[in-house]
Amino acid sequence: MSRAGEFLRHWGAYRRFNRLPRAARRIVLYAESGQDWHHFRPVVEHLTGPLGATLCYVSSDPGDPGLHQDHPRIRPFCIGKGMVRIWFFQFLEADLLLTQMLDLGNFDLKRSIHPVHYIYMFHSLISTHMADHADSYDHYDTILCAGPHQAREIRRREELHGLPPKRLVPHGYHRIEQLMAERREPPPVHGDADIHVLLAPSWGEQTILNVCGIDLVGVLLAAGFRVTLRPHFQTRWQTPEVIDRIMARWGDNPRLRLIEQMGESDSLYDSHVMITEWSGAGQDYGMGLEKPVLYIDLPPKSRNSTWPELGIEPFESLVRTQLGALLAPAKLADAPDTIRRLVREPERFREHVAALRRDWIHNPGRSGPAGAEAVAGIAAELAAGAEIPAPGR
Repeated sequence: MSRAGEFLRHWGAYRRFNRLPRAARRIVLYAESGQDWHHFRPVVEHLTGPLGATLCYVSSDPGDPGLHQDHPRIRPFCIGKGMVRIWFFQFLEADLLLTQMLDLGNFDLKRSIHPVHYIYMFHSLISTHMADHADSYDHYDTILCAGPHQAREIRRREELHGLPPKRLVPHGYHRIEQLMAERREPPPVHGDADIHVLLAPSWGEQTILNVCGIDLVGVLLAAGFRVTLRPHFQTRWQTPEVIDRIMARWGDNPRLRLIEQMGESDSLYDSHVMITEWSGAGQDYGMGLEKPVLYIDLPPKSRNSTWPELGIEPFESLVRTQLGALLAPAKLADAPDTIRRLVREPERFREHVAALRRDWIHNPGRSGPAGAEAVAGIAAELAAGAEIPAPGR
């Protein structure tokens, strides 16, 4: 479709949204991409099911599953990523908007000129103050927190900078619940040839594939392990040559497999250990599948140079040694022995991870209902005339 055709399609969706009666726009969800649906789904299902709410699901991705639910209580609208989206945000008339989009108000997507209550929902367990901009969360009214560490960090920033206090809701993290429900035992390990290593790094210049990927894969294959390389999808877009170099060097080895399909899950379930650096996938793997993670100790991905001012160690830093082990990139030769040690006592590791979940994740097993009840409760308050914080936070 031409750009003009896409604009007209998105403009038509925007006009359909605005023609809805104001009462039909009380609860609005906005998704940047179809990936958001995996996290929204349990909240939406409880809102539109047991709670009987009707909502507008607005997305910038025409392939977003949330737009194709064919549910009488879900009104779908695809507005794209261009000017129509900017207008949608600037002039939104609704009681509340729930989103997983960071940096509201910091770039081209601003708070509406009309009073709207903005709710942010986390889609990972990482901390708020290192990987994201310092002010990424400042302009929301309510935050649905995956764990208590996120609430502590937000409150500390509010104290340091005199920000208005947000409503912080204990929500939880559905991805961990999903992995726990779907996991299966990997094949038993009798020797090195049975060990299946999942190499799943993040993307960027200072990540495994860019810094030491070709050497690490060689070390693992030389140890006799099976290796699945599962690069972040951004790597294929940003630095595809690092993947191609690895496959050109080691691709003929039958114990190496490359997976670039986002929906593939067998490698998660059938592997015995993951190798990553700062990817949130390591937290999901360790706490959801209860299997160890080897972290290559590369520089952290940070978009906030002032993060130390909070005096709180980021969760993604603190948890690395609790979910497995750290290994310096200069000591890749030690990776095989470290992996053998990590996979030796799976039952003991499971007991340890169960304690981590209790300490670091809200509402285990019921994050969907908890999030839906919070959203419905705020919507009820607003419908009853409760004061909405002024725009421009």
